[in-house]
Amino acid sequence: MSQKLKTTYQETIVPKLKEQFGYTNIHQVPKVIKITVNRGLGEASQNAKALESSKAELSTITGQQPVVTRAKKAIAGFKIREGMPVGVMVTLRGDRMYAFLDRLINLALPRIRDFRGISGNSFDGRGNYSLGIREQLIFPEIEYDKIDQIRGMDISIITTAKNDEEGRALLKEMGMPFR
Repeated sequence: MSQKLKTTYQETIVPKLKEQFGYTNIHQVPKVIKITVNRGLGEASQNAKALESSKAELSTITGQQPVVTRAKKAIAGFKIREGMPVGVMVTLRGDRMYAFLDRLINLALPRIRDFRGISGNSFDGRGNYSLGIREQLIFPEIEYDKIDQIRGMDISIITTAKNDEEGRALLKEMGMPFR
């Protein structure tokens, strides 16, 4: 399944983008470098079970063991000390990245309630795209009975595109359902 998107990129998307933007070299064509999936857990400092369940969910969704992110500074208002766990994160590259992107585009996003496409305004100015997901249930790997609480996550798609126009063209060709 992961090879489908990768071969589509190499065989059809690269020539299209090369022609569209007038690139002379194949290495000028933008490509996806990595995808980071991040979940901030405010209650992780008090609730260790939330951290463990989030780690299990992210590893199920991405197929890779997540790393625990820790607080850099102490913030008294949030009852957080330096070094306390505040979230989990996964960085995907290579075949796992393409497999996750394929599942995200073709399986997960269409399962969102009242889905009309994702916003095209979430580019950062350098061709990278970020989107927030409100619930983990849109992924078919997650079983409704196994979760303790509905939690969202942030997904960032980092590309080699020089600007938003190139990044949008790349993701649109890959099948990202923009509005």
